[in-house]
Formats: sequence, C-alpha cells, structure tokens
Amino acid sequence: MFKRIWIIFIRDLKVNSKDFISLYILLIPILFAVCINLFAPGINDTTINLALIEGENQDQVEYLQRFAKVELFKNTEEIEKRVEKRDAIIGIIPKIDGYYLMSQGDESQGIVDYAKLLVSFYELDIDTEDSKGELMEFGRSVPPLKKSLVNTSILFISVLGGMLIALNIVEEKVDNTISAINLTPTSRTSFVLGKSVIGVLYAVFGSIALLFITGFGRVNILQLLLILLVTSLLSILVGFIQGLTNTDIISAAASIKLLFLPLIAGVLSIEILGDKWQKFFYWNPFYWAYKGNDIILAKSGTWGQILVYSGLVLLLSGIVFIFLAPKIRKGLE
Repeated sequence: MFKRIWIIFIRDLKVNSKDFISLYILLIPILFAVCINLFAPGINDTTINLALIEGENQDQVEYLQRFAKVELFKNTEEIEKRVEKRDAIIGIIPKIDGYYLMSQGDESQGIVDYAKLLVSFYELDIDTEDSKGELMEFGRSVPPLKKSLVNTSILFISVLGGMLIALNIVEEKVDNTISAINLTPTSRTSFVLGKSVIGVLYAVFGSIALLFITGFGRVNILQLLLILLVTSLLSILVGFIQGLTNTDIISAAASIKLLFLPLIAGVLSIEILGDKWQKFFYWNPFYWAYKGNDIILAKSGTWGQILVYSGLVLLLSGIVFIFLAPKIRKGLE
C-alpha cells in the first residue's frame, strides 16, 4: 500500500515540475515571504518620512534618523520634487535663523506636528534621557501587520495545496487513468492517499519556508503542524471534488478559488468585526485556524488552546467530509 502511495506521489511531483501553473503554485510561498518582508513594517518602524539636504548638517541627520525615516537630497529643488509626490514626506530646509518645513498640504496634522517637535527638540538639544516619560510595553514583540499577513498566507497555502490536488486529478482524467484504477491492485484508498500527499506536504513545507523567511522560525513548529494538518483536510476534500467534477485545468483552478471566500471571511471577522459579531463565523473552519495560528505566531498559545482550535477545525472538516465523501466515491468509479 505504502509503495503504491509513494509511486502516485512521485508521479504527481514529476507532473507538477513540468506544468507551468503547478510550478507557479509551488513557488508562491517564497513569493509571499519576499513580499511580506518588503512591505510589512517592523514593530519599531516609524511612518514619518523627512527630507533633508545632504551634507548640510550631519549631526541633525543622525539625530532625526533615530525617530524617523530620513531621505537626503542635493538641494532644495530636489526636496521640493520629492515632497510633491503622492506619499507623505516633510522637507526640512535650513534658513539663516533656523529651519522651515516644506509640505505638500495634504499631510495629516499629526505628521506635521511630529516633524516640528523633532526639529525643536534637536535645536534645544533634548534627548530621550531628558524625558520623564516611561515607555510601556504590552507584550508585543511581533509586528501586528506582519503577523496577520503571515497568518493569512499560511491559510492561502493550505488552499493552494488543494488546488494542486485538483490539477493532478484533472491531469489523470485527461490521460483516462482514473477509471483504469479499478483494474489495478491499487485500491481507491491508496489512490486518495497518494493524491493527498503532495497537497499536505506542500502546505507543511511551504508554510515552514514562509515562517523562516519572514523571521517567525522560532515559533512552536509542532503546534503549527497540528493546525496545518487539520486545515489541509478541508482543502484536500474540495480539491478532490473540483478535480473530479472539472474537465480542464482552468476550470478546476477557478473552482478551488471558492475556498478563498470563507478564508477571507474568517480573517476579516477577527481583524475588523467586534466580539458580538464573532459568533456568526463559528461555522467557518478558517476562522478557528486563523485564531490558532495567531497565538502560535505571537508565541502565546498553550497546547490546550491549540487542541481546542484544532478539534473545532477537524469537526467542521468532518462535517464537510460527510457531505462530500459520496461524490468523491462516485467520481472515482
């Protein structure tokens, strides 16, 4: 049995390495990770941008770089061109008796006031040691936006694992090999398990690669694997259904995208809606998977919490299996 499962898996792997769509799906975790690293801010990153003249006052530049993002330009004209662009940036232009701030006019008042304070503090030689304020930490060592993007990407990767399964089954249908499975020693169970292996491995290794590239490699991998495996069950089921009911790759890929709707609904309900609306999404397995991944990425999840979330995802996926199993069995006949 295991030998036949391995043969089916190796065949799928070879087919995917030659097909453009499948190969693109295999590379998506890396693309997700690179994009997240490029665009997601760090926990201590500032959104205040300042423009100064290069070589005018190096001490001022070094001082401001501690509290804002500083861009240097050769002269006032270049700063003016930079300020006129669409993003918010404040130009600090030296005068004989001080400085004046150059703005486009559509910046928020908070950004302008912050730039004024920084210039004033520099002129008054005020440093952080001179402040009587106390910094309070709330236990957040992970950038919230980056954590949310990584969490959502993990769920997307699990759905793409189902898409790989659907594409492989469609390829089997094109070659007229599914109906022939009944004439070989390979049982339907071995065929289903063999086809499922690549989807599960893709979800596992793709998610782990995403974590290490984005700097989340020190989370509890065992907890994450448990959530990943139970979440992948739903993607596998839908992947089989769409693969068996579609006759071409494009239709199968388009159909599997329907899973993105409950996925996005689960994410948005947690990130945007208040507590009183949460109960309306308890039916969604991606809702519980997202909550489980969230505490894992924040390094605050206990095994008790993870087992509860995993159990709920498994229960909901089992209900889906009860409805889809007859269709899968019929499609393999």
